[in-house]
Amino acid sequence: MLVNVALPVSLALIMFSLGFGLTFADFGRVFRMPRAVLTGMLLQVVGVPLVALVLLMLVDLPPAIAFGVMLLSFCPGGVTSNILTRLAGGTVALSITLTAVVSLLSVVTVPALVGWAAGRYLGEGALAIDVTSIAASMFTITVVPVLLGLFVRRLVPDFADRTEPRVAQVATGLFVLIVLAAIVANWDVVQANALTLGPIMALLNVVLLVLGVGIARGIGLSGGDGICISIEMGVQNAALGIAVAGLVAQSGGIPEFAVPATVYGITMYVVTLPALFVLRALFRRDWAVS
Repeated sequence: MLVNVALPVSLALIMFSLGFGLTFADFGRVFRMPRAVLTGMLLQVVGVPLVALVLLMLVDLPPAIAFGVMLLSFCPGGVTSNILTRLAGGTVALSITLTAVVSLLSVVTVPALVGWAAGRYLGEGALAIDVTSIAASMFTITVVPVLLGLFVRRLVPDFADRTEPRVAQVATGLFVLIVLAAIVANWDVVQANALTLGPIMALLNVVLLVLGVGIARGIGLSGGDGICISIEMGVQNAALGIAVAGLVAQSGGIPEFAVPATVYGITMYVVTLPALFVLRALFRRDWAVS
């Protein structure tokens, strides 16, 4: 019962921290830099699931774990992607916009894709997916907190400026607790799949990072935009993936569907932190970072 309450509340607080760092001008960038924003949105909403789908065709994972990988791929970029984009010399404004817009879109895209993935990977054992219920729950724990944070910043900007770093620290701490709780709840499954799932999640991360920066460069976006899109693709909202797994299971607690998101919540930082500095070093000379 504690997990059933703590998990959605923790995710809601994490999403509030996202909205708390936004302004309405961040959404206006969709019209001021449409090519970069639309490219990033398309790669996150369509590209990441396609990469995960192809990868799952090449490896042999238990159906529930494969389904969990797809659940993770449907989630938007993580709340720390803005910080990582800044560290890598990417376009922070684009990162903030993509994180905000795709997070809001996820209330529509995630429930719509979950039913398809359940039928594909769980087959006859597929759960009865209540798409409407999942959408309503996601709206409550993602969109509402983001909008609340956005309006609080709008109403009391000075207070928001002073407290945003602390709110971000709390959000980071909650993310760590969510991942740890998922590990504890599924310890046997994590142990049984660690040697295969860990490398697969790391490979998925590498492919997403390379694909993001490669496509951005191929269509002529700036280096800063490319690094941003790369990180937005590679840093998924693992906490949301764990929460969505719980919503799908409808049985309370943290199900085994959450294991891929749990593992990715660890490996994505192990892979992305060194990778972002490599990306910056590789493209700094001949690809202007804006």
